[in-house]
Amino acid sequence: QVQLVESGGGLVQAGGSLRLSCAASGIIFSINHMGWYRQAPGKQRELVAIITNGYKTNYPDSVKGRFTISRDNAKNTVYLQMNSLKPEDTAVYYCNSEFRGIMYWGQGTQVTVSS
Repeated sequence: QVQLVESGGGLVQAGGSLRLSCAASGIIFSINHMGWYRQAPGKQRELVAIITNGYKTNYPDSVKGRFTISRDNAKNTVYLQMNSLKPEDTAVYYCNSEFRGIMYWGQGTQVTVSS
């Protein structure tokens, strides 16, 4: 049974920081690419950050320089460090795994940034 469980969301003021965690089970974590996505009201789900099984990372311009994705294969956990948060970062954040086209999703964690 595959499970991706996000944690660390919450309410923070603009300019603040949060660190999200995603603990995975039921997959061979080290060979999976991992990603964070978010979905805000009225918007499509969008990619926030990816980290490959080879530790390569990529970010869209909207978060580049503010967010950092990392992984700890020994803990089967991927993280998203979010700094300098803006109200437009408010969304449900989802953890994703991918290997050979097979993807799994977490249940999501709410991040709310107040102005």
